[in-house]
Order: sequence, then C-alpha cells, then structure tokens
Amino acid sequence: MTPADLSALETIVRAIAREELLERFRRTSRREKADGSWLTEADLAMQSRLQAELAARHPGIALLGEEMEAAQQAQLLAEVGNARGEDCEGLWILDPLDGTSNYAAGIPLFAVSLALMRQGRIEAGIVFDPMHDESFAALRGHGATLNGETLQAPASGIPLAKTTACIDFKRLPAPLAARIAATPPYSSQRSIGSVALDWCWVAAGRFHLYLHGRQNLWDYAAGSLILEEAGGHADTLNGQPAPLSLMARSAVCAADRRLFEQWLDYLRAT
Repeated sequence: MTPADLSALETIVRAIAREELLERFRRTSRREKADGSWLTEADLAMQSRLQAELAARHPGIALLGEEMEAAQQAQLLAEVGNARGEDCEGLWILDPLDGTSNYAAGIPLFAVSLALMRQGRIEAGIVFDPMHDESFAALRGHGATLNGETLQAPASGIPLAKTTACIDFKRLPAPLAARIAATPPYSSQRSIGSVALDWCWVAAGRFHLYLHGRQNLWDYAAGSLILEEAGGHADTLNGQPAPLSLMARSAVCAADRRLFEQWLDYLRAT
C-alpha cells in the first residue's frame, strides 16, 4: 500500500460514512447483542457498504468486521491476518461504527475504524470522525496524518499533576480503579466512548494520558498504528506484548515520553 492508496481509501471511507452514518444519526433504533453491547442498522449498513467497496477495489484482501460471527472472525485472523509469505495480501480489520452507544443516544462522538493487517501486524489505518470531518490515517513507516496534514504527537511541557487523562473505569481491575479515583495523579479526567478516537486524540495531544482495561482488535487496530506513527507511546497494564488477536487487551498511552513513563510508574506501583 502506498500513501496514494491510503488517501484514496480515506476518500471512500468519508463518502460512505456520510451517507450511511450521518444520514441515520438520531434516526435509528438500537438492539442489544448477545455480548450486551448495542447494534444499530447503521453498524450493519456501514459494514456492508464498505465491505462491498473494498472487495471491488481490492479483491484479494478479505475483511474481518466487528459485526461478524466470532467463529468467522477467528478463522479469518488465523488463515489470513497471521499468514506468512509475500503472496499474502492481508486482512481488513473493520469497526464500522466505533461508539455505537454514543451514536444510538444521539451523542456526536463516534468513528469508523479501518486497518490493514498483514503477516501479523498492522500496516495501515484510518479513523474517520464524520461529525467533525476529521480523518486520522497512518501508513507504517510513513508517519500519521490528520486531514492530510502531518500529525505529530506533541511534547506536553507540563507536569503529570496538570494533565488531562482519558480513562475507561468500568473495564479496569477494581482495586486499580479505586486507587485512581481516590488518588488521581492527573488534574482532569474524561471518557468519550470511542476507543478508536481515544487513540487518535492522544496522538493529537487532546489527552495527555490514556488508560483502558479491555478493548477488542477492531477497536484499537487503526488507532494504535496512528499513535505509533505519530510518535506516541503505548503499552499494556502488565507490560506484556499484546499480539494481534481476538483476545481483549488493555492499553496505557501517552503522546509525551516523560509523561508516559511517569504514568506507567503510577499504574504499576504496588
């Protein structure tokens, strides 16, 4: 994939998201899935449209979407996403509507997340926020962009005690969540309800710190590459490598290296 290919993909994602997501925003119902999360017709329409468009343009690349059966996802990941060899074209990883709860409630914070996985790693990623017309993108080895302009994770220049953190408390281990609530090392805290945007907003410097206890592959695939290519920093809570799989992972992030190390020290303190 080239930067021109990535730019063309951004155009496709933008167009379909405007038609399928914006047109249905505040006009669609929701239902509960087996795992307790929400599903709307917009999720399904976005996945169907984008899958068809990608298949037409890149027929050799299969797609793993959030709104697929788990058995099919596992098969695609094992047989395509982690396949070795130069003839392997890769696997699309798609979350057609990241932030469905926000979307269904009429909260204008949600995104489309699309990543290309090849030989066990993410090679390209796009996160598009249609409400704010912001397209974050990255190509491995080529850096990250926001609406076509270079995106560089900024140095904060402020102490840990003055930072703003994005924290998803409900998925954290209870003792850690209680400790953070009682003795927060930062100044202010948010949670916006879209993992894909969480990663991108850290890359853009909108959050200084990030913590999430359990997120899925389609949630973080594109955003994690965007943060990495922007020069940001990420790890898991236990410091163990997080291979790309269907197992949920934790995420600890910061744009600034100094703040990242201080954040990790706080989180891992006993």
